[in-house]
Amino acid sequence: MNRFVFSTRLPRALYSAEQVRAIDRYAIEKAGIPGAELMQRAASVVLNVILQRWPQARRLLVVCGTGNNGGDGYLVAALAGMQGLSVRVLEPGAVERLSGDALSARQRVLAQGISCEPLLAVDTENIELKEVHGDTVVVDALLGIGMRGELRPEYRDAINWINATGLPVVAVDIPSGLNSDTGVAAEVVVRAAVTVCFIGLKQGLLTADGPDYTGEIVFHDLALPDIVLQSKPVRAVSATRIDVHSVAKLLTRRRPSTHKGDCGHVLVVGGDVGYGGAALMAAEAAARSGAGTVSLLTRAAHVTAMLSRRPEIMMRAVEAPDGDDAEVVVRMIARASVVVIGPGLGRSAWSSAMLRLVLQEAGQRIPLVVDADTLNLLAEKRAQLNELASGSGRSNVTGTASGLHRQNWVLTPHPGEAARLLGWSNEQVKADRFAAVRRLQELWGGACLLKGAGSLLCFEAPEVEGAAPHIELCTEGNPGMATGGMGDVLSGMIGAFIAQGLSLADSLRCAVCIHGESADLAAAAGERGMLATDLLQYIRQLVNNSQ
Repeated sequence: MNRFVFSTRLPRALYSAEQVRAIDRYAIEKAGIPGAELMQRAASVVLNVILQRWPQARRLLVVCGTGNNGGDGYLVAALAGMQGLSVRVLEPGAVERLSGDALSARQRVLAQGISCEPLLAVDTENIELKEVHGDTVVVDALLGIGMRGELRPEYRDAINWINATGLPVVAVDIPSGLNSDTGVAAEVVVRAAVTVCFIGLKQGLLTADGPDYTGEIVFHDLALPDIVLQSKPVRAVSATRIDVHSVAKLLTRRRPSTHKGDCGHVLVVGGDVGYGGAALMAAEAAARSGAGTVSLLTRAAHVTAMLSRRPEIMMRAVEAPDGDDAEVVVRMIARASVVVIGPGLGRSAWSSAMLRLVLQEAGQRIPLVVDADTLNLLAEKRAQLNELASGSGRSNVTGTASGLHRQNWVLTPHPGEAARLLGWSNEQVKADRFAAVRRLQELWGGACLLKGAGSLLCFEAPEVEGAAPHIELCTEGNPGMATGGMGDVLSGMIGAFIAQGLSLADSLRCAVCIHGESADLAAAAGERGMLATDLLQYIRQLVNNSQ
């Protein structure tokens, strides 16, 4: 099942924590909505979600921190008490830190006679969980979007306790311990059954570690008026969420007179000895995605088997790309609408020669889709050029002149490949996927994809000179895709959409969303054991259903 099964109900705009704070300030200062009123609305939404999801609930355990997130929790407790629920408020932090609206919310809870107790390690044993299973829900109102760095010991203990209860948990705005900007988990994170998010959808909920902890995501804008919803802070999004519905109109219905020449020619280059399957999967995916003609340049050892499996693909054996077979490669590149290079390419002398020839002959005229081993070869080439630049005293020889910064290619790395392309460590990429994909686009140009849960797409912003690259986050897909060949299928799809006339950006959007949705359809038979080729029948279905 899609990790984001409820994502179609979520807004498209994604925000950083600071951007949400700016919207919150605007609502208070410009629209005249008191902060206490926003807190009351948030609490009301949380309680309604609890009563809808768990109508049998009779008791709430509300764990409150010392910031505004804790204030939301106190008001959830107050409203629940008014509804006749049995409520206990548990406080792991120093309550003397409370101030403003959060302090007022706690005072209201106490005035209603609701118990507020310190949540210490020795006290948690006093709550007889066996007696409350089945009718009790935990509310996580510990940290909210303000969490940075390491957790304080008292909060770490509280999160561990929440997770150990085995009770359903509703997280207020974001599961405590999850970074709302990056989606990176702290040493411990609350595992929520439902996360109720307010004002602006936090980008960290949907990528990196976020999907492991959020459960179902429910969003509410707290009934902000139009003056806020149309304001500059709301329009200044950090990223945009996309799914298969976002690309539904990109693949238009074909004219009755359409012929294969109208649908483009995809050339796949790859399949060094022993890796022919990757190149074949890319070629098959291109064909199933609607390319008019698909050709494949590969090692001679693979040609017979490939033709037996898929005779519709034109196979050409290339053994000496820097020698006798160079003319064949040059001729095939000249005929292509797009070249997909990388699936099964390997890292041998043959691989390097093929890459050099493709970069040289494609130039800025023929778009490229770059995946797998080609990404590693490019990273090695950039490192070598940087080393030469350093030795010669020159600052940089790795720009457009070297062919390593292009506007007419799509790069599709997973985090490890991205780290090599950037010269970063794997940990740096994982620490901030948004920063990584933005830097990839700035450094290499074109359209860039950073694969993983909540895949990120990045494009240059053409409408405003000097603007930061635009980022999109895809909420399609599932863990069944964690298997070999998925990236090869994706690269073939991207090539097919480019061949059919879509821009690089739209081709990447289309491919990533349809690829993920195809995997979700294939997962009906189970995520474990899913194969990359299982997606092909659904790809064909979706590229037609979207019309």
